[in-house]
Amino acid sequence: MIKLACNLSALQSRTRENGELLSLIGLDRVDLARVIEPLGVKPFRAQQIFRWIYNRGVADFSEMTNISKDLQSELAKHFSLARPAISQHQKSDDGTQKWLLRFDDAQEAECVHIPEAERGTLCVSSQVGCTLNCSFCHTGTQRMVRNLGPSEILGQLMVARDDFGEWPAPDFNRKVSNLVMMGMGEPLYNFDNVKKALLIAIDNEGLSISKRKITLSTSGVVPMIERVGREIGVQLAISLHAVRDELRDILVPINKKWPIAELLDACRHYPGGRNARRITFEYVMLKNFNDSLEEARELTQLLRNIPSKVNLIPFNPWPGANYECSSENVIRDFNEIINDAGITSVIRRPRGRDILAACGQLKSESVRQKRTKLDQ
Repeated sequence: MIKLACNLSALQSRTRENGELLSLIGLDRVDLARVIEPLGVKPFRAQQIFRWIYNRGVADFSEMTNISKDLQSELAKHFSLARPAISQHQKSDDGTQKWLLRFDDAQEAECVHIPEAERGTLCVSSQVGCTLNCSFCHTGTQRMVRNLGPSEILGQLMVARDDFGEWPAPDFNRKVSNLVMMGMGEPLYNFDNVKKALLIAIDNEGLSISKRKITLSTSGVVPMIERVGREIGVQLAISLHAVRDELRDILVPINKKWPIAELLDACRHYPGGRNARRITFEYVMLKNFNDSLEEARELTQLLRNIPSKVNLIPFNPWPGANYECSSENVIRDFNEIINDAGITSVIRRPRGRDILAACGQLKSESVRQKRTKLDQ
């Protein structure tokens, strides 16, 4: 039997009051080595365990074949490799899939897989609920409950890979090739946990997803944008949706704190921003609200000094919504004006509408709680 370190009692005291084991998912290399060190685990062995968890995706310590059975047993006594529970799994007629995941405290969040010809994108949530109250977004009608931790963010990706049988992390032809932080919540209001999760996702011996294939979308938390580029280095997307402050104040209320001019200035100074790594600007098309051709021309002027591309998003309806989608002709003409100005613009084809999995439609049925302070 493995000889335990003298401070094992401290390790045991970390076990949750409800008797559940601590999850190793969500720990980076340094934290993993630290938390299992009381078992007498050497650093090189901790790195092996890291690879087993994130690169090979094992769900049971007994599958770690280059680890002694004694250590496997000790790890199983104190730790868990459990993923979030699946409350509901839906598949759209177009192949889009949505998972409603339940966490240890019974709160829930959704993630979505969007299959395409050359890639598969997983849309991941960062919070249960949302604080932003964007008027066109279904998630915005759900009260903010709490931040998701690194284990819960990564757990969404691991559930999808479990489902697709993508372990060990494949080098080619991945069904989950791209990751977008565009699900429930505002990622930059949960920066530390999102950063930790994404750095593990990027790690070549972890989940091994290229930075170029990870996009973080924000509604405009201006002070944190520079840190995304400097500390994480992933692609950036901005939920813009309007070209004038008076309209954006309605659609995206955070604009009252950080208006369009400040937001675009932060984009101009985004670390690493260049033509090869353009910022994506998302623009939802709302009938007779933000879809005039004059606004299309104004948009091209706003973006003229920013390496950028535009995603035009036909509004995806949801129960109780106060908006309608712009017509196909209007969206097409809006798109042409942007492209004619030399800015790449694409019309995003709606996916998963029949299961409320499209952009702006996510909303869990988690227990609503009032919190005076978000979980850190």
